[in-house]
Amino acid sequence: MEHYLKPDEQFDELFPNCRIIQSRGGFRYGTDAVLLAHFASPGSRDRHCDLGCGGGIIPLLLAATTPCPEITGVEILPAVCDRARRGVLANGLEGRIRILEGDYRDPALLPAASFTVVTANPPYQKVGAGLCSPDDEKRLSRTEVNATLPDVVAAAARLLEPGGRFCLVHRPERLADAICALRERGLEPKRLRLVGRDGTAAPSLFLLEALRGGRPALRILPPLLLTEAGGESPELRAIYRREETGR
Repeated sequence: MEHYLKPDEQFDELFPNCRIIQSRGGFRYGTDAVLLAHFASPGSRDRHCDLGCGGGIIPLLLAATTPCPEITGVEILPAVCDRARRGVLANGLEGRIRILEGDYRDPALLPAASFTVVTANPPYQKVGAGLCSPDDEKRLSRTEVNATLPDVVAAAARLLEPGGRFCLVHRPERLADAICALRERGLEPKRLRLVGRDGTAAPSLFLLEALRGGRPALRILPPLLLTEAGGESPELRAIYRREETGR
């Protein structure tokens, strides 16, 4: 396995027999990606695409936890794309996951209406809203220097077939922006779940599902709490499958 790694990289175990290659100094996946994969949960007849897949965290999670047979990740940074591809090979998942290098805003990269489920964990921060990392990987992952939220939504709308689902994770302060962008592209918000540390703290994330060509009717799900009684909540432990992994 170690021959898949470069000197500045390491394996992190996601689930038994499923590991991701991570840079020791670059951007590392967080809880938001894990929650998004669980929220999207494509089925055995779905064709899935993850926009801005980074090191391949969401494709790998979906391959490990769902029956989805066709999973595509798109990543613009060549070095990060190479890391994701090596991670797919290391897990023996090249038959289910393909990683494409390119800009998902480019209509020539993938055919229109070719997926039933699209996911995105886009940069949360607008340009000028905070400090911008000098590291390319961290900067593109955290700040909208390359693709804005409307760009992500436009790409999802183009790639989804009619009736297809787009699942997004983002910060609560961008919820109005997300809903406006979705409706502008014919994606109707259908499920919303807020994520918070506990029942007393303000939400820190939202998970939102929109349907291409859906009818207006937004369902607000119970909040997802990350902690209870000073420890991880039972739901978060179940999402991470702590009991199965022994962690």
